[in-house]
Amino acid sequence: MEAWIVDYFDQQRVRHIKTFKRKKDADDYHAMVKVDVGKGVHTAPNRSITVAKAAEDWIKWARGEKLERTTIASYQQHCDKHILPRIGKQKLATLTTPRIQAFRDELLQDLSRALAKKVLTSLKAILKDAKRRGNVAQNVATEVSIGISSRNKSKLEVGKDIPTRAEIQRIVEAAPTGRARTLLLTAALTGLRASELRGLRWSDVNLTKKQLYVRQRADRFGTIGRPKSVAGERTLPIGDLVVNTLREWKLRCPKGDLVFPTGVGTIENHSNIVQRILEPAQIGAGVTVPVFDAKGKPKLDSDGKPMVAAKYGMHALRHFYASWCINRRQDGGLELPPKTVQQRLGHASIVMTLDRYGHLFPSHDDGAELAEAERAIFAT
Repeated sequence: MEAWIVDYFDQQRVRHIKTFKRKKDADDYHAMVKVDVGKGVHTAPNRSITVAKAAEDWIKWARGEKLERTTIASYQQHCDKHILPRIGKQKLATLTTPRIQAFRDELLQDLSRALAKKVLTSLKAILKDAKRRGNVAQNVATEVSIGISSRNKSKLEVGKDIPTRAEIQRIVEAAPTGRARTLLLTAALTGLRASELRGLRWSDVNLTKKQLYVRQRADRFGTIGRPKSVAGERTLPIGDLVVNTLREWKLRCPKGDLVFPTGVGTIENHSNIVQRILEPAQIGAGVTVPVFDAKGKPKLDSDGKPMVAAKYGMHALRHFYASWCINRRQDGGLELPPKTVQQRLGHASIVMTLDRYGHLFPSHDDGAELAEAERAIFAT
C-alpha cells in the first residue's frame, strides 16, 4: 500500500515523521509545518495533548485561582456539554483556525448566539492556558469570534421587561406581610441583585442613617463572598417606606445576621425566593402572562380555564429600580444622572449602564434648543 511521509525537524531540532495516504495531504502538511517551524510555533502531533486534557488543566487552573464556584461550574458545563463532545479527542497540534471556525459555526447552529459566544470564549481560554503551559505553540482560536450585534439586541420595555409602577404596587401588596413583602419591597426600591439580597446582613443595614451597605453576596451554592467587582461594593440610600418595613421585619426575623434567611436562619435558596415569594405574589396580583403549548394554543387547567404564569423574574425588580432612578421627577422618578445610576446599580462601568438603560433617560427637545442656539448666534 502506497504512503507518503513527511520527515522534518522542529524548531528544537527534534526529528518527526508523519505518514499520509494521499500526496496532497502530505504536501499541505509539509507546507504548513515549514511555515510554523520558521515562525517557531510548531507543535508535533505526537507530542501534543488532547483538547480534553487541556480543558482539564484549565479547570484546575480556575480552581487554583479560587474563582467563584458558579463560574467554575459554568466553565465545566461548557466543556462537558459543548466542547468535549465535538473536539475533545482532537490533539491541540492538529487544530487549525479553519477547524475552530467550523466549530464556531456548529455552535451557532445548535445554541443561542449568546451561549455560543460564551462556549467559544471558554475554548479560547483553554488554548491560552495550554500555550502558557507549553503544550501548544500558538492559539489558533485567537482570530475566530462571535459578535453580538446591537441590531439584534432588543431594548428593555416597560410593561414587558420592566414592571410598571402599578404592577410593583400590586405585587408588593399581594405578598404576605413579613419576609415576603419586605424582600420584594427592598428589591424593587434598592435594585439589589438576588444574590445580594440573599447575602444581606443586618449589620450592613443602618436604619438610623437610612443607608444600606452592599458588602457581600451569596452564590447559587449558598457560599458567601464579596461582590463580583469593586463597584459592586456600594452604599445605597433607603427611603422611609423601606426603613419602616425593615424595622418591623427585624422584630420577627429568625435569629442571626441575615436579613432574609430561611426559617432556621440559614441562606435562602434562590429558587425558593422565586417559587414561594415572587411568583405567588404576581399570581395573586394578577401580574401574569398566558401559558401556551408547543402548538401555540393556550393551555387549560383541570377546570378548563386558561393557565397563567408569573410575568416577571427577580431581575425585573432590579430593572424597575433602574427605571425609577432614571425617570423624570414629574413622572414619579428620581431623575438621577447616569453616573449616579451606575453607582447605585453597582455596574463596573458607565458603558454597561448606558448600554442597558440609556434609552430610558429623558430626551430633550433638541429642535427647540437648536433653534434657540441659532438665534443666539445671529442675534443683532
